[in-house]
This record gives sequence, C-alpha cells and structure tokens, in this order.
Amino acid sequence: MLNARTFLVRGLLAGLVAGIVAFGVAYVVGEPSVNAAIAIEGSGSDAGHTHADEPAAGHQAEHTHGDEAEVPRSLQSTLGLLTGTVVAGTVLGGLMGVLGALALGRLGGLTPRQSTLAVTALAFVGIYLVPSLAYPPNPPAVGHPDTIGYRTALYFTLMAISLIAMVTAVLVGRRLASRIGGWHAFLVCGLGYVVVCAVAIGVMPTYDEVPESFPATVLFEFRRASLITQIALWGTLGVVLAEFVGRLTRTAIPGRDRIPAPVS
Repeated sequence: MLNARTFLVRGLLAGLVAGIVAFGVAYVVGEPSVNAAIAIEGSGSDAGHTHADEPAAGHQAEHTHGDEAEVPRSLQSTLGLLTGTVVAGTVLGGLMGVLGALALGRLGGLTPRQSTLAVTALAFVGIYLVPSLAYPPNPPAVGHPDTIGYRTALYFTLMAISLIAMVTAVLVGRRLASRIGGWHAFLVCGLGYVVVCAVAIGVMPTYDEVPESFPATVLFEFRRASLITQIALWGTLGVVLAEFVGRLTRTAIPGRDRIPAPVS
C-alpha cells in the first residue's frame, strides 16, 4: 500500500546510505584541508577567532576553546564526522521521502523515479546550493565567535527565501504547464526562481571574515571539498531513494508501468 509512512521509511534508509557515503567522501576529500586549517589556527598566525565547518554541514559552527575539554581530533575526524553525516543524511532522507510521496503524479508525466530525482535535485538547489553561493562554508581559523549568530541567521534566512521561491515556482509551473506547455512553464518559473534568489542575494547583508593572511589554496580546497561532499550526499540520496520508490510503485501496481495516484 502506498502511503506517506512507507515513503518515509524508505527515505530514512536512503538517507542512512547517503550519510555513510558522504562520510567516506568527506574523510578522503575534506579532512586534508580541515587539518591544514587547524594547523594554521594552531600556529597563531591569525587573531585566534575560529569557527569549524565540516564539509557535510553546509553552514558554520564554532570551535570551543579555553577550559572546556576538547574532543580529540582523531575522534572528530572519524566517529564525530560519521555521526554528523549519518544524522544529516537520515533527516534529509526522511524529508525527501515524504516530499517525494507528495510529488508523485503531480509533476507532469514524470515517472516515480524521475519525480523523486527531480524533488531531490530541487531540494539540493534550494536548501544548499543557493545559500552557499552567498554564504559559503569556511574552515577552522576563519570567522569571529561574536558574529556566529548573525551569520547563522543570514544563512537560514536566505535558505527560507530560496525554499519559498522554489515551492512557489513549482506551484505556478504546474498551473502554467496546462496553458503554455511543460517546457515553457519550466523555463519561465526557473527564470523567476533565479531572479528572486539573485535579488535576495544582492540585497542581503554580506560579510567577509577570511583573514588576508589565510592561504587561498586551503580556503579553495575546503570549499571544494564541502561542495563535493554535499553532491555525494544528495546524489546518493536521490539515486537510492528513486530506486526504492521505483520498486515500491512497481510492486504496488503489478504489471503496470504508470504513475500512481498522488499519495495523500
């Protein structure tokens, strides 16, 4: 039986797989740049204001110093990183499972697999890609503790704007598709989404807390690793969940290769 709970469970499983894959990518691709940034931080070449941003996180979180007991770096880069990516992947998987269920039969002539991939791709753009264009992730040794609340608020504000614009574009596109065709509706609504996000990025406050002395190569490597990890996370989630959904709908409708009725 097709219901939201069935899709939620499969989304959680797909997210778990995606989190494990993202951990492997983050550990191999991202840890070298994180270690380099920590070495710079430890050398005292900057003012000592730091905030950590693991590649899978997509936004900033502060390091703790002083009298607090620090978690060993070996544990941070293994069990800590694995926990973060698995939790993030599982939460996103559950969300994508439910959204994928709601989208079935509502995105034109897309098959269940195509619909699931489309929803995941749109979520990747709205949740991660657009906010990161304006407020990219920064490695340790970059960022002032006094501004972390401000920076986090800006990031999530832009994410909210992006998601609202995305949902609006999809809803408007569904209505326009019956009038001007699916392709032209996609172009019009896609352009509208890009314009709204570009205006939002242009008018929202900016900040640049990267010290001039911080090596540009380390910064580039960290941000590239963050993007690669997110692509691995979302890409794996989309592919695995699409396969689950395809098998689920094929089992629910034996011998039929069609889009099921929308799941309520």
